[in-house]
Parts: sequence; C-alpha cells; structure tokens
Amino acid sequence: MTEARAFSTILLIDDNEDLLEFLSDDLAEEYNVLVATNGSEALKMLEEHCIDLIISDIMMPVMDGMELCEKIKNDVEMSHIPVILLTAKNTLESKISGLNSGADAYVEKPFSPEYLRAQIGSLLKNRNKIKEYFINSPLTHIKSIAHSRSDEIFLEELNRIILENISDINLDVNQLAIFMNMSRPTLYRKIKSISDLTPNEMINITRLKQAAVLLAEDNLRINEIYNVVGYSSPSQFGRNFQKQFKMTPSEYIRSLRNAN
Repeated sequence: MTEARAFSTILLIDDNEDLLEFLSDDLAEEYNVLVATNGSEALKMLEEHCIDLIISDIMMPVMDGMELCEKIKNDVEMSHIPVILLTAKNTLESKISGLNSGADAYVEKPFSPEYLRAQIGSLLKNRNKIKEYFINSPLTHIKSIAHSRSDEIFLEELNRIILENISDINLDVNQLAIFMNMSRPTLYRKIKSISDLTPNEMINITRLKQAAVLLAEDNLRINEIYNVVGYSSPSQFGRNFQKQFKMTPSEYIRSLRNAN
C-alpha cells in the first residue's frame, strides 16, 4: 500500500467551472478526478463511484458545501470519506461552521495548488497508515479505523456480527450483507473504502484477531482455538496467522510472555 495511491479517486465540487478545470488538470497526474457543480449532483456521483476524498466549495447553488458535508458524515455508506472544504470566507465563525459540519480540513481561497495537494496527500497518507496498523497488529481493535461516529457504529456492528458467527467456517459476504441489512455491493464498497479489505478479508482478519485475544488470555490451547474461530484445521489456522501477523501462534505467545 503506497502513501497516496495513484488510483485514489477525488471528487471536486464547485460551481465555478474555470476553477474546476484548473484543479482537475492540476490533480490529474496523481489522482483519478471526477467533478460536480453542486452538492446534489455530487451525492448522485457518490452513489455511482467509489470516492477516496472530496474537495468541495462551500458557496454553491442547489446544495452548498456545508449541507453536503453534513449529509456525507451522517450517512453510514459515505461517512468514512475525508472532506476538504474550500471557502472565500476568512472568518472564525466560517471556519468553526465548516469543522462542525464534519469537514476534515478547511482551505481558504485564494490558495496555492501546492498547499491543497499537501492537504490531500496528508489525509490519504494518514488514513493509509491507520489501515495498515489495524491490519498488521493482532490486538488493535476495528474501531481504530473509524473516522466518524457513524463509522464507529457501523464497524462495531460489523465486528459484533462476525464474532457472533465466528465459528461458522462458511460465513461469507452474502451472509454478512443479510445480517447487516445492506446490499452486497453497498457492504463491499463500504468495507473496502474504510479498510482496504474485501468483506471476506475482513472476516478472516477478525477471526485471526479474535484468535490473538484468546491466545493472550491463555485459557485455550492452539489446537482448540482454531475451531472456535472458524478454521477447518490447526494447519490452516497457523498458516493464516503467520501470513497475517508475520509470526506463528506459538511465536506470538512467546512474544507476549517476553513482553511481560
């Protein structure tokens, strides 16, 4: 995983077509860029595309940037997407309103393209670091990758459902979508966007993280844990654990003992 992926998709929203064209051309070398001229149009595009980051002007017709940001941050399907708000208003009240709407960053016009690119790169890089840490750390909770209360609620429910069905070796994305009361494509897009994992990869990592918890508690043997977390054999469990965390279950137990 790179710091700011070349295939990251950015949605630009502004009713000034000259500014849209300028920003689109400036960012096109590093990102896949989509454009919209107001918040309502942007919401339709968010339903059709997997967006990694949004840059929106505040003052727009039909639906302004503040309202758009609030809708995004309160929608479980989109709340993970970072939002940068652009504004010509250089007042404290305006900045507070922008941040209260859930914006992740606030850029005043006029701004330098270099500064905007730095903001984009910082947001994408930081989120990728958080995702990588969650994926590679045995005891890091799924809530660590949440970026809003809506994300946190979604992830807690996802984690709860997987844990309740963790011994079922056939648990897959179809069952998960039913349990989450979401369509399979919507669930796939949400999990992939927030974690860089497919739903089946998320199920597997949750199995392994729960195994790490059980290993740390030291109440069950390795040959008992594999079945509890939904693996068909100790060897399959051991291979998956080592591939994910770069150590065998036995080495993990030793590392915990050495730490104490």
